[in-house]
Amino acid sequence: MSTALDRIIEYKVDEVAALKRERPLAELADRILKARKPRGFAHALDQVAGHDENALICELKRKSPSAGDILPGADPVAIAQEYEYGGAACLSVLTDGPSFGGSLDDFQAIRSVVTLPMLRKDFMIDSYQVVESRAYGADCVLVIMACLSDGQAEELTGTALELGMDVLLETHNEEELERALKLPSPLIGVNNRDLKRMVTDLSTTERLAPLIPDGKVLISESGVSSAESIDRLRKTGARRFLVGESLMKMEEDRTQLVTKMRVTGKD
Repeated sequence: MSTALDRIIEYKVDEVAALKRERPLAELADRILKARKPRGFAHALDQVAGHDENALICELKRKSPSAGDILPGADPVAIAQEYEYGGAACLSVLTDGPSFGGSLDDFQAIRSVVTLPMLRKDFMIDSYQVVESRAYGADCVLVIMACLSDGQAEELTGTALELGMDVLLETHNEEELERALKLPSPLIGVNNRDLKRMVTDLSTTERLAPLIPDGKVLISESGVSSAESIDRLRKTGARRFLVGESLMKMEEDRTQLVTKMRVTGKD
């Protein structure tokens, strides 16, 4: 029986093949030459976490397989500005269309109005997507270990680093973490959501955090829905968090919640 992740990767293969036919790499390379330099995603996180505050990667997505439509009719640009005003360290923007309702048009529109570093969050299976990400102004890309071989993960990571981007290596269990730790990027995401079953459990970070060695940086992802959840996760040593649906679902006071979550637990 196929999982939600299997189905996404299945259509992503066709999507990338179509993109390669429509827009050759040479065209993307020309666009990169005109693009501004990456804004320093990892550095922005360090600047906040270094003061014992919580470095928040605030996410923008229109829908998800687990939640359905999150906030119909929402303006992602306006929400991104609210995140920035609230003190987010970075942004994460879903660009997958079929499952998350996102696009590179959303990414570009947000990039043009905020100063924060931005993660292009998509299901990367080919280095073409990494080059495309930089061409559209991404400062960081996501590499999901659950849907990649070691060779694919190494190629995607290497391409991104060569282009000056940061790489968030996403893991969910011990085996994926062990594989990710062999790659050169220091950013290790622990996704509390099982992408195959779409079940979220904060104990995933609690279990894996002690296995992340010095020199690598823990980012807890998914299920970070409140100041209380951040308090709980800070006990693992985490100071960097990716926060998504809980903020997107709010229709007001989004800026205030970002501010509160940023300073939660600080002495």
